Amino acid sequence: MNNPHGGELVNRFKPDLDVSSISYEVELDRTALSDLELISNGAYSPLTGFINEKEYLSVLTSMHLSNGIIWSIPITLPVKERDVKQIPLGSKIKLTYNNTAYGVMELKELYKPNKLFEAEKVYLTTDKDHPGVQKLFDRGDVYLSGPVYQVKKIPPIISSPYSSNPKEVRNKINEKGWKTIVGFQTRNPIHRAHEYIQKCALEIVDGLLLHPLVGETKADDIPATIRLKSYETLIDHYYPKNRILIGLFHASMRYAGPREAIFHAIVRKNFGCTHFIVGRDHAGVGNYYGTYDAQKIFNSFKQEQLGITPIFFEHSFFCKKCDAMATSKTCPHNTQYHVVLSGTKVREMLKKGIKPPLEITRPEVAELLAKLLKDH
Repeated sequence: MNNPHGGELVNRFKPDLDVSSISYEVELDRTALSDLELISNGAYSPLTGFINEKEYLSVLTSMHLSNGIIWSIPITLPVKERDVKQIPLGSKIKLTYNNTAYGVMELKELYKPNKLFEAEKVYLTTDKDHPGVQKLFDRGDVYLSGPVYQVKKIPPIISSPYSSNPKEVRNKINEKGWKTIVGFQTRNPIHRAHEYIQKCALEIVDGLLLHPLVGETKADDIPATIRLKSYETLIDHYYPKNRILIGLFHASMRYAGPREAIFHAIVRKNFGCTHFIVGRDHAGVGNYYGTYDAQKIFNSFKQEQLGITPIFFEHSFFCKKCDAMATSKTCPHNTQYHVVLSGTKVREMLKKGIKPPLEITRPEVAELLAKLLKDH
């Protein structure tokens, strides 16, 4: 199993820390609350707080922290300037959500970002129709930085028996005796193309960490509770249960394409993965990124620096002539025989009440999704 990014799994959870005497407070949005939890439980190791301007600029310009460790997405705490005008540097601040204190921060720095520059670097576009760019500009115009502690358990985003804590997931991997683990990021129901690449990866590793993102996503994405039931159904019927582990990733989706692919790989390294699947248009949205840009970005880093092995897959499809899943590497037939699969296509069909065909989704999953979405 992999060492955490930076060498040590961060733990900033201190439920016994008394914050009652702290007078300053800042209300977090849902993304910042998720980030607080992920910093505190070690998913964002080696970060111990929201980053300062020096680290922010280093991440934007070089995709490294100032100490040379790879990091591709700036983890910041945006607030409205009016809300922090009276808070002096060095103060302790309660971090609240819905008027409940979940964390505390020592305010080390306050800075104004150039959001156009951030959008161009992280999202490769300044187009506000891009959901990540839109959120960037909707959030506060001042960034706070400093070390944080989580002081209260954050209510789970969805009710489930699966862990979102890297240490707990690592312990489960140890119990299973796995030495090599491939991580799979998803925010969609798993269709046949996903199943195909997961099983190809399982041929070369001991186990699969199916790691759905269950934080904030676009309004038209299928809800996490429904997705989770679809994963369970698929595993019950088509996977070797002793080689699959489900964990939850509580982050908000950034839709940052190539940079988010690196970010997702680093997070899975912190959960213990040795390998990470990168398919077509990973973490993409619309037509903002090239089909394989999220794979090409890995060429920017040395393997020993990244510390996790990416596994790249071509765009997969069901070939009616082969009567099997395939890619251009394995199928010689004309595209007229190919049934092209995508999470977007599955979502659109389901929302119209159309049950996806066998070539796209397993029948048990299609039936379940059709029922749950109809009742949703």
